[in-house]
Amino acid sequence: MSKRSFIMAMVFSSLFGGIVAMVGYSVIAPEQKVIQTSQGGVNPVSLTNYVFDSADFIVPEGLNFVFAAKNATPSVVHIRTTYRDGMRASSPFNDFFKDYFGERYERRGGPSRGAGSGVVISSDGYIVTNNHVVENADEIEIVLNDNRSYQAKVVGVDASTDLAVLKVDEKNLVSIKYGDSDNINIGEWVLAIGNPYEFRSTVTAGIVSAKGRNINILNGDYRIESFIQTDAAVNPGNSGGALVNLNGELVGINTAIASPSGAFAGYSFAVPVSLVKKVVSDLIEYGRVQRALLGISIYDVNAQVAEQNNLSVLKGIYVNGVMAGKAADRAGIEQGDVIIAIDDKPVNNVAQLQEQVAIKRPGDEVEVKFIRDGKEKIVRAKLRNEEGTLDVVELASDYRIEGATFVDVSDALKKKLDLDGGVQIKELGEGKWRDVRMKEGFIITGIDNERIRNIRDLENYFKRPRTDGILIEGVYPDGSKAHYGLGL
Repeated sequence: MSKRSFIMAMVFSSLFGGIVAMVGYSVIAPEQKVIQTSQGGVNPVSLTNYVFDSADFIVPEGLNFVFAAKNATPSVVHIRTTYRDGMRASSPFNDFFKDYFGERYERRGGPSRGAGSGVVISSDGYIVTNNHVVENADEIEIVLNDNRSYQAKVVGVDASTDLAVLKVDEKNLVSIKYGDSDNINIGEWVLAIGNPYEFRSTVTAGIVSAKGRNINILNGDYRIESFIQTDAAVNPGNSGGALVNLNGELVGINTAIASPSGAFAGYSFAVPVSLVKKVVSDLIEYGRVQRALLGISIYDVNAQVAEQNNLSVLKGIYVNGVMAGKAADRAGIEQGDVIIAIDDKPVNNVAQLQEQVAIKRPGDEVEVKFIRDGKEKIVRAKLRNEEGTLDVVELASDYRIEGATFVDVSDALKKKLDLDGGVQIKELGEGKWRDVRMKEGFIITGIDNERIRNIRDLENYFKRPRTDGILIEGVYPDGSKAHYGLGL
């Protein structure tokens, strides 16, 4: 080999070796990242912040929660309640959730106080919260996000969904926008906004963990539990506050936590906004919730139920009984049917079915899909009220007789005293009722062993001709029972 050829071979070998070494190093060496910050120059790092003055702003999926918090927080209020006689709300939340709705400060011989949250739903002063936040309160103070304070009155309450509507005398309030709880997805980000432990306007984040959750916390024959379950941190004082999506739209009212200690332990529950809208609308328009019922007794389908009843499905709602003359009976639904959808929306458990029916009013029709003998069938059922009619039930007016004025017992008192109905003496003037030493506030639950559930029952009783005296039984708001004999 010539000297020139030898030199060229050495150069080529050196270059080839260098290239191999560089490639090999890039493969086996750890990747190094250089993070550069800017001090007065151009910053190459892009932060995930937002510009809020854009009219056509759309929340980028998966980014931070600043936009939602900024939109929703001004509509969330702090609620302070006062109980002059020290009487606390008689709520199952006290024991099961350790006074979730706020600290109560009780003085011997003096008033007790409570705290919670609420959400402004209209610019003219309507606010939604939980019933247990304001139940039995003598005074209700609303403190807005900007620290303005107002006295509120109760428009209406519904113990079966644990919701209440309040009203303050103000205009141009910042109200929240309603979202869509029906189409919210498990795994979707949500924010809980409220006033835990008196920490005003606190925002926490989590995901939707489950939907249609029944936790057996409410009382009553017509209770509706179809909670949105989340892992957003909530604590005493959050109750009645907002659960919002990433657009800052209301998707639920935070109501309860599952906790052995009373503080957040991983799970919280909110009433879905689909149900909130219906209850709020009824309370504002009618003063009471319009119950729409199918008239069936039901329970969830599982493997055991399917085997016992020779069913072809493992989920849905088993119809255990059908009430004669009610909506389901008239539509042709029978015992043994398995309901799988309402208005084309799948219902896999009792809670989901209750929610879909509860957003309707008496007289509304629903499409019911069910399985009978292994085959799918669809019928339309016209829903009826508690009395089995199609009528909207108006709030009962006062009833006066013999110097006494009666009203239906409030839901709060019925729950406190474990009553299924009754009429209460609102005012007591001169007459036979006072003569027997009956006092204002007395609740009549029966006359001559006949149940008195409402004003209508009392009115119908006294329409009948009577010649003898009557025996009246009932209870006072403090729980003491009494009997009176009234001559006619």
